[in-house]
Amino acid sequence: MVKRFIYNKKAAPYVFILPFILVFLLFFISPMVNTVIMSFENVLPGSRKFIGLENYTKLLGDKVFLVALWNSFKYMIWTLILLIPIPMILACIIDSKLMVGKEFFKSALYLPALTSVAVAGIIFRFAFGEQSTSLMNQVVALFGMDPFKWLKNGTTGFIVLLVLACWRWTGVNMLYFLSGLKNIPAELYESADIDGANTLQKFRYITIPQLKPTTIYVLTISIYAGLAMFIESYMVFNGNNSPNNIGLTIVGYLYRQGIEKNAMGYASAVGLVLFIIGMAINLVQLKLNGTFKKGD
Repeated sequence: MVKRFIYNKKAAPYVFILPFILVFLLFFISPMVNTVIMSFENVLPGSRKFIGLENYTKLLGDKVFLVALWNSFKYMIWTLILLIPIPMILACIIDSKLMVGKEFFKSALYLPALTSVAVAGIIFRFAFGEQSTSLMNQVVALFGMDPFKWLKNGTTGFIVLLVLACWRWTGVNMLYFLSGLKNIPAELYESADIDGANTLQKFRYITIPQLKPTTIYVLTISIYAGLAMFIESYMVFNGNNSPNNIGLTIVGYLYRQGIEKNAMGYASAVGLVLFIIGMAINLVQLKLNGTFKKGD
C-alpha cells in the first residue's frame, strides 16, 4: 500500500515537497504564530497571561526602542546608499575588457564575506580602539591628529559599523551585479558604439536599466539585512550595551528584552514590529520599482 502510494504519479510530487512543507511549518509558521500570540501576553517562566495591546502601547512610549529603531533605519539607509552603487561600479570595472587580473580582484573583494561576523567584529573593535596604538589611531596620528575614542562617539561609532558592512558585503553584491552583467546582450553595446555613445552614456542608458532585476534583488535583501543587523554591533561594541545606546539596533533591543531581561512577550512585540516595518518597506519599493503591477 505504502509502495503504491509513493510510486503513484499523482502522489509523487507531494512526497518530494513534503520535507520542505514540514520544515516550513515547524521552523517558520509555528514560531511566527507563537510570536504573535506571545506579543499579546506577559510571559514569565512557567506562566503566560493575556494583557491585550499593553506591549504595543508600551513600545510607543519607549524611548530606548525609538533610539534602536532610528539606529537600524539609519544603518539600513546608509548601507543602501553605499552597497548598491559602489558594487555596481566595481562590477562594471572588473567586467571591462581592459581590466587585468579579474579573477584576483573578484577573489580579493569576496574574501571578507567568508570571514566570521564575530571574528570581523572583534578585529574592527581592536582596529578602532581608543588606545594610541590601535590601527586607526596610528593612521590619524600620521596627519598630526590626537587619538579618537571611535566607539564612544555616536558619529564615529556609526562610521565603524558602515566600514565593517562595506568591507564584508561589497564583494558579495559585486558578484550579483557581475552575474547580471553577463545577461546583457553584447549587441546593445555594439549598437551604442556605432551611434557614438561614450562610456558614461552606455552605463546610464544600457547598463543601469538592464541591471534593474539584479538591483531590485540586491535592494530587497539589503533592506532586510540592514534592519536585522545585530551581531556586528554586538561584537564591535563588546556587548549589547554600547555607550548611550549608539550601537543598539532593533534586533539588539529584542535580544535585550527577550534574553537579557526575560520579557519574552515584550520582545515578541518588538520582533513583530520589525517584521512589519521590513515587509512594508520592501512592498513599497517593489511597487515603486514595478515588480508589482496592476492586476498581479
